[in-house]
Amino acid sequence: MALDGWKEKLYQRYLVWICRPARIAGHLQTSLPEPGQPAPVNRRRIRVAALQVELRLFKDPLDYADDMHRRTREAAEEGARLVVFPEYNNLPLLGLLPGIEKMEEAYRKKEAGNAGGDKEEDISLTEVFRYMSPAVQTLVHTIFSKLSAAYSLHIMAGSYTLADNGDVVNRSFLYGPSGELIGSQDKVHLLPLEAEWNLKRGSLFPVFDTALGKLALPVCMDATYFETFRILEQKGADIALLPIADMQEYNYWLALRGIWPRLQESPIYGIKSALVGSIAGLTFTGRAGIFAPIEITPERNGVLAEVEPYDREAIALADLNLEALDDLRRNHPWRDSNPALYRRYFPGIYK
Repeated sequence: MALDGWKEKLYQRYLVWICRPARIAGHLQTSLPEPGQPAPVNRRRIRVAALQVELRLFKDPLDYADDMHRRTREAAEEGARLVVFPEYNNLPLLGLLPGIEKMEEAYRKKEAGNAGGDKEEDISLTEVFRYMSPAVQTLVHTIFSKLSAAYSLHIMAGSYTLADNGDVVNRSFLYGPSGELIGSQDKVHLLPLEAEWNLKRGSLFPVFDTALGKLALPVCMDATYFETFRILEQKGADIALLPIADMQEYNYWLALRGIWPRLQESPIYGIKSALVGSIAGLTFTGRAGIFAPIEITPERNGVLAEVEPYDREAIALADLNLEALDDLRRNHPWRDSNPALYRRYFPGIYK
């Protein structure tokens, strides 16, 4: 089923209209605090929050805005200066589509191997993401610009599948305490399923200089490969903000392949947010947490905070000490480097 008929085009305009900035901002303004001046940053104690978001569908963008507000407010009330939302933070907005329940049922039948089914089964999620992109992108910017300014926070809004010059990308966004968009990051390493969806992979790892240190935004699978964090460390990153949405039943050892070992190889802090729940035949699990090199964690285990459940809403909070990180980098007890060796092998080894 194509999404380019006159009815679909009309409904797309309706989505853009109900997600218009004036409507969203006006709604949020009734419950937001008055913006204040950000407190001075203490590099020895920066409180951060990793959110674990349980997936549920919203039929009105105002309800989605309220949910993002609630989670931000809860983190701010705990003293967080940086809040990290999960990968695929756009999936709850699929509820804006009429008949989404029927589409979900079609996907479940397909996953179960049932033949037949309605033609809705042939709609790819990529086309759905592309179709919703004009409304979603405006909505995201309005919500997180307002929230970050109202609470004087840095917010990593999570990642969103959005149209970009004919392609569809998995893109995360970072907002600053004045409501400004600091930067974005496209997912570089795709899951096999994302490759099947024909998502376009990113090709850059930017690092953003902020009052909270230098922040990087790798997305989910980007943390599976050591090269990602070696690049970020060499570019001076202090904190990696990693949104995940693991499409698998929870397994501790599989989950361990990501951010924890990367921080031991390339000493920086890591904040992992997680999307959990099920939709369209996909099940997401994870445990949000805040991690560091083992040398600067109290229990010497590389974990500053980690939520217990892997399948429901939760929040992890911890304080980061950038001065301790700087000291570890200068005086690491075992870390070695051999630049002559690297120059000999790289980049030739990748040819």
